Amino acid sequence: MRQIVLDTETTGIDPKEGHRLIEIGAVEMVNRRLTGQTYHQYINPQREIEAEATAVHGITNDDLHDKPVFADIADAFWDFIGGAELVIHNAAFDVGFIDHELMMLNAQRGEPQLGPVAGHCTILDTLRLARDRHPGQRNNLDALCKRYEIDNGRRVLHGALLDAEILAEVYLAMTGGQTALTLDAEERGGEDAMAGGLSIRRLSLSAGSLSVLSPGVEEMAAHEAKLAQIRQTAGSCHWDELGSVSNLVEKTR
Repeated sequence: MRQIVLDTETTGIDPKEGHRLIEIGAVEMVNRRLTGQTYHQYINPQREIEAEATAVHGITNDDLHDKPVFADIADAFWDFIGGAELVIHNAAFDVGFIDHELMMLNAQRGEPQLGPVAGHCTILDTLRLARDRHPGQRNNLDALCKRYEIDNGRRVLHGALLDAEILAEVYLAMTGGQTALTLDAEERGGEDAMAGGLSIRRLSLSAGSLSVLSPGVEEMAAHEAKLAQIRQTAGSCHWDELGSVSNLVEKTR
């Protein structure tokens, strides 16, 4: 499955008041693994950025005066996200701005038209997912980083690509995944790649290169305890659909 974890920055809060996109950042995952493919673009909004917005993301009009307008980057962006599941925190905000930009672009271009986003991609809102799993708690990105012990020390100001990278880690942790192993270069045995500051270890999958170890009694008990916790918080567990650990081990032999 191809997923694009996406974030935007804007000139203000509401596109209906004329506010525009100024930055798009996105990272690609395939089968829950970061591929290293990213999309990052600053955009000239052709209007002033509100002071309150600059205080959040640090971007000024001087930073954007020589950047392309949305019409110049729309096709490349549309191609990058095409057919993917978009993973967005508070998706209504970002998708609303993107759809507004596309609507204005279509009015200029006529046919063929781009948009809406929901007709081009499926959308997963991690804010809604977090609220379902942690009702009554703070579920902004910083709070989720703290809850799942993800380092967001680089996030002094909001930035679309950085926030997309951090959200990818949060999403994988929140849905039971693992993002990366960071080992010293001399300790690595596989091919390594850098994706948005994350070190990803790619293991060789050639025949006979991986050994299968059966879990011990204590490991099985810890595994069952973890599944019980997931069932309690999420209401269901995809692992149940796969069968027992022993069955899976036998299938890999």
